[in-house]
Amino acid sequence: MKIIQAPRASTILYNLLTTRADARPWLLPANICPIVPITFLKARIPFEFADISAATLHIDLEQAEARIKTRRFGGLLYAHTYGESSTPRDFFDSVKHLAPELVLVDDRCLCIPDFEIDTPADLTLYSTGYAKIVDLNFGGYAFAQDDLKYRQSYLSFDPQEHVKLEASYKEAVQTRQAFIYHDSDWLETDAPMPAWYDYRQKIENGLKDSLAHRAALNDAYRKLLPHEIQLPQAYQIWRYNIRVKNSARVLKAIFESGLFASSHYASLAGIMVEGRAPQAETLANHVINLFNDHHFDLQKVEKICEVILENYES
Repeated sequence: MKIIQAPRASTILYNLLTTRADARPWLLPANICPIVPITFLKARIPFEFADISAATLHIDLEQAEARIKTRRFGGLLYAHTYGESSTPRDFFDSVKHLAPELVLVDDRCLCIPDFEIDTPADLTLYSTGYAKIVDLNFGGYAFAQDDLKYRQSYLSFDPQEHVKLEASYKEAVQTRQAFIYHDSDWLETDAPMPAWYDYRQKIENGLKDSLAHRAALNDAYRKLLPHEIQLPQAYQIWRYNIRVKNSARVLKAIFESGLFASSHYASLAGIMVEGRAPQAETLANHVINLFNDHHFDLQKVEKICEVILENYES
């Protein structure tokens, strides 16, 4: 395995895509973070979405495998919804057997950063950017198989272009309108990064405090909220997630109380490319992500739970 670092995790993905320059489409889960397909758009590599599984909330493995059996893809990106960290090794092995030339990326950007990797994936990707488990406000790293071709890019970067891009894709997601990509200097590719030892030390130091804070807040959420609206505990590291019938009303009440929450991640089928992903749409329509990072404390947790209890429908 070789270690790769970059200013952002999306930079590593971009570099991989442009190094390969393979025109075959990639298969992505429909509930992926929008910046991922936008990175493909910047690299000019086509992509398609597969729906997620209602059981695991990750990409539907049967659907993905069936499509790989009938078509040739350049790669597959597997993402861990809400940071749930289990890895479908049998599926990974099967994909590599079915299509040895296909590049398999294990996107663990919402997972707890790790440094011990044993996987058939070609590239295992982590992020320490904004709102991740360890939020250093910069940086991504990856473990790549030794034979994976990878070349650094050097692009112009304008922070304001990144701000504009964020506003553009958020509006498209909110209004369920087609996203029209216009290339710009939004991707930072060659900002100075700490030496690997120093970077890893920053991550390990930040991780200890982050996990302790999240554990305390998660314990409060677990005790204060009805069990039937909580996702399983394996999905509760990055945020604390609930599913309610009337998520729009609950979110409105939360914001009116002076607090905040989110509802990641929308289905991008029909926004980034044509199509539908019913399971991803259903999840997005009912899930609410409650904060458990340094922006929240126990007092806010208690207040937001009061709001939820007054407004939710299970």
